[in-house]
Amino acid sequence: MKKRTKLPTILSLLAALFLVLGACSNSDDKNKEDKEEMEHSEMDMNHSSSGDVPEGLKAAENPTYEVGSQAIIKSGHMESMKGAEATIVGAFDTTAYAISYKPATGGEKVENHKWIIHEEIKDAGEKTYEPGAKITVNASHMEGMNGTVAEVESAEKTTVYMVDFTPTTGGEKVKNHKWVTESELSATE
Repeated sequence: MKKRTKLPTILSLLAALFLVLGACSNSDDKNKEDKEEMEHSEMDMNHSSSGDVPEGLKAAENPTYEVGSQAIIKSGHMESMKGAEATIVGAFDTTAYAISYKPATGGEKVENHKWIIHEEIKDAGEKTYEPGAKITVNASHMEGMNGTVAEVESAEKTTVYMVDFTPTTGGEKVKNHKWVTESELSATE
């Protein structure tokens, strides 16, 4: 009689073990997907640029981080930026926008891309765009971005910086990266 009561207990323990192992497997798959998404977004981003700035963009008169100074990038748009030491190569007063858009080249929708600036919006005019506004992007920070219709997620009047930095993951120095906002930088020690 005792053997029959042990069998359901053993079966219950095995079922619980399979559920736990299945959950771990799903978690690993999710982590792998997140990593692949980050790698994909980093591959599509044009880290370096010519250094040309959009017409009408005005240099900041008294930026917190002066051209030629050093700063630490404290929140990166990509894994390889966070914690990198940056050299400031340009400082400009404008409005920075986080946007979501479907790339013209196809693929997944890009959510909350940081940053394009007011001067990179086609026919922008003077007015700041509010969240939810539809805009046409006139910038090529990522493949398939230029010419797309995007939705504004947020807008922030700030000083934006063009920076040079060496990725924390190694590799070639990134030159004239556009854009890092003032709140994403901190002073070097």
